[in-house]
Amino acid sequence: MEVVICGAGIAGLALAHRLSELGADVVVLEKAPGPRTQGYMIDFFGPGYDAAEEMGVLPRLLEVGYRVDEARFVDQSGRRRARLDFDQFGRSMGQRLVSIMRPDLESVLRESLPEDVDLRFGASPAHIEDGSDGVRVTLADGQELHADLLVGADGIHSAVRRMVFGPESDHLRHLGFHTAAFTFEDSRLHAEVGNRFHLTDTLDRQMGLYGMRNGRLAVFAVHRAADPTLPADPRQALLAEYGSLGWVVPTVLAKCPPGEEIYYDQVAQVEVPRWHRGRVVLVGDACCAVSLVAGQGASLGIAGAYVLAEQLRAGAVEAGLERYEQLWRPVVEEKQRVARRGVRWFLPRTRAEQQLRRTMLALARVPGLDRFVATGLVGKHSTLIGELRNNGGRDHAWR
Repeated sequence: MEVVICGAGIAGLALAHRLSELGADVVVLEKAPGPRTQGYMIDFFGPGYDAAEEMGVLPRLLEVGYRVDEARFVDQSGRRRARLDFDQFGRSMGQRLVSIMRPDLESVLRESLPEDVDLRFGASPAHIEDGSDGVRVTLADGQELHADLLVGADGIHSAVRRMVFGPESDHLRHLGFHTAAFTFEDSRLHAEVGNRFHLTDTLDRQMGLYGMRNGRLAVFAVHRAADPTLPADPRQALLAEYGSLGWVVPTVLAKCPPGEEIYYDQVAQVEVPRWHRGRVVLVGDACCAVSLVAGQGASLGIAGAYVLAEQLRAGAVEAGLERYEQLWRPVVEEKQRVARRGVRWFLPRTRAEQQLRRTMLALARVPGLDRFVATGLVGKHSTLIGELRNNGGRDHAWR
């Protein structure tokens, strides 16, 4: 089976890994000229953790990951107003959780690719022609690729989705926020932050800070924005939006790099009525972004790729795509609903909502209530990956 995957992000790399291991010939196209370094710290758990274990990459993820003691919410003077104990949160997840920088997660997946995967940077589709017997992909340089299956794993602003499934405006649900991330060096701040994730306990905008290896710090920022349109200069937008915050924020903003070194995007969910059309299918954020509010995009990207690969190995392409969507869509839609409900506590508008978040975080430290609160924050735990493993062992049937 020949597969072309557009997008060398988390979902695309995971799918390339799994399909190649199962015997497919895989080409991965990535429009960026090389691996991207922008991104923020994520808490990696849930079905993606299970899938990473099945794929054999979990030990390396744990090696490059970080141990975070707590998420600490501080006021304008730096005093702690609320906290989330990561050990306790980890126990509610069965200790199957690791904090990891998103670029590091991509790096592990990229390094683990089988040698026969053809990974091409600076390459993207210009035209897609889908037929009953396969897909013809014309690249921007005029080269043509023929495959049994084309996968759009090219993120929330997917070019494959736009070319095959319709304009982006039909599929993006803007949740009313913009987000940004960057890194910088400051030895004094690094020592002060330690192994804790610090976040401002503020209304309508929030900045987070956490220490990395080699003395670097990573910054996460999110603020309310009714207009999804992105600013021309992300750096200037951050200075204007967060300049009024106290604590160490002025120092952080003074270290803010140029706009091209900042990750900046709207916070949105992707809702596509059908994830596949003919021999073209979407995976990861391209079809089911759950948003920053849900906090599980990387996990769902890897798990969704794993589910897709397992269904393709089980039978004909068309039947595999249908079964993939039947199995995986309910999991994703539940996470999207949880995220939409959680907007109020994620970034409060009012003092009352701020106090509600503090109360919820306090309840998360009460034995017996911690699992209940965790479920309210992240949704139900999916056992689908384990079920697929237990039902595995079938012969390959690429068609």
